[in-house]
Amino acid sequence: MEKNTSKFYFWQKWLTYVNVMIVIVGLLVAFAGNSFFFELHNSYTKEVFFDGKEFDTKTLELKNWLFGIIGATIVGFHILMIMISENAFKKKEPWAYYAMWLGLLSWFIIDSVISIYYNAMYNVIIINIVALFTIGLPLIMTRKEFAHKATLN
Repeated sequence: MEKNTSKFYFWQKWLTYVNVMIVIVGLLVAFAGNSFFFELHNSYTKEVFFDGKEFDTKTLELKNWLFGIIGATIVGFHILMIMISENAFKKKEPWAYYAMWLGLLSWFIIDSVISIYYNAMYNVIIINIVALFTIGLPLIMTRKEFAHKATLN
């Protein structure tokens, strides 16, 4: 296997596997949002929005519903990313590369701006930056494969 092909394959698989892990996180968000997995996030949410008080019953129901639909959205978005990574991205189709960046950055910017507006920096730090790095890194590392191909079309 050629060095560039081997390097590309490594980063393409990284992209797929990171998105698989995020699908699992999305399932946990949807179905286990009150578990120890989200203790830190829930704690910060209580601190920022509820002056450190526990959620009352109705607030907890609202949070669980919101986590359910957010988890479902995470699962759907990242399954789409996996499908792109394992098909068009693997074939080095330029549209796949740009679509992944567009999806990632549009989510990151909107989510981060809203989180910052509501003083929920913890969400930006423990969720958004981690996802941006783990998905963005393989996109950065494979950019030459797509830049070259884009100029040929």
